[in-house]
Amino acid sequence: MFTGLIQALGTIKPLGGDSWQITCVSQSLSIMSDLAYGDSVAVDGVCLTVAEILKDGFIASASPETLRRTTLGIQQAQQGYVNLETSLRVGGKVGGHFVMGHVDGVGQLLAAEQTASSWEMSFTAPEAIARYIVPKGSITVNGISLTVAAYEPELSQFTVAVIPLTYAETNLRYLVPGSLVNLEGDILGKYVEKFLQPGQRHTTTTDSNSPGDISPAFLLEHGYL
Repeated sequence: MFTGLIQALGTIKPLGGDSWQITCVSQSLSIMSDLAYGDSVAVDGVCLTVAEILKDGFIASASPETLRRTTLGIQQAQQGYVNLETSLRVGGKVGGHFVMGHVDGVGQLLAAEQTASSWEMSFTAPEAIARYIVPKGSITVNGISLTVAAYEPELSQFTVAVIPLTYAETNLRYLVPGSLVNLEGDILGKYVEKFLQPGQRHTTTTDSNSPGDISPAFLLEHGYL
């Protein structure tokens, strides 16, 4: 599990088979201080497992399924850098939101415009991710925890406001219209969707006070909606 706060930038290249080498850029080598074999690292929002530690990076495996569902297979041709974040430690600060590292779909940058206080960036949103987008809610773009500023379901696109610090220290600044990005919806939205599926029961107790089927009326009554 991650928080969507990027710690470093790196480059990625294939080594053949399912192995990929991720190299940290010089100013981002601090991520290597406690990196260990078997650790999880989010690479542009994709959870990968460290298979080998290098002096300035690490080697990880990415399955064909992962490459089909994410941008990793084309990243080195699309732009030079990937965002890196190590997994959340127990007791660590959650400055963004809970990010699983399981990409729901690939979107595309439509436009990026600098304003007085931020960058406004608009992306397309495939159906696999669109149903989890909520204005003022959280979304993960290339592993970055961002807040949805606006959502236009009829156009299948959303806009985020990116503060200058995030823009400067992540690979968002290298994107151009047409660039592909990894998208992950908020895990809370996925659980709510599961609970609201008709005809399904989600009780795990025989307590007489158990709510039985979770419904919109039940969530409203108990202050969740």
